[in-house]
Amino acid sequence: MKICIDASMALMWLLPAELNEKANALRKKWDTENVRLISAPLFNAEVTSVLREQVYFQKLLPEEGEEAFLLCLDMGVGISRDSARIQKKAWELAKEHNRPRTYDMQYLAVAEIEDCDFWTADKRLCNALAKKVSRLKYIGDYV
Repeated sequence: MKICIDASMALMWLLPAELNEKANALRKKWDTENVRLISAPLFNAEVTSVLREQVYFQKLLPEEGEEAFLLCLDMGVGISRDSARIQKKAWELAKEHNRPRTYDMQYLAVAEIEDCDFWTADKRLCNALAKKVSRLKYIGDYV
């Protein structure tokens, strides 16, 4: 079984946040079930950029940032390599759902191409697409 995650989901495992408990419980469940985590090519750049920003703006101590960065590298998220296909699908999804940008749609494109659920901590994205995209799951709704 595969699950697509975006950067916001991964950051729930790396940074203090309101939804950490739910994210950790879900990760434990996925680990127990041997779920393979996958993501879009921009995943690592987004996650590491947020971590670096947290250190830069002193929301994380430098050593906390280093630890989170190393955990990110060891997270075991498989990155989809079919970039041209993902970009085309993301472009079509952005048009279909009337979205201003394609970066969130890249994650949804991976989920559609791989025929799996897409989990996120991005509430705004879920609010915009939840009724239209059944494979989109919000971590805040996990029980």
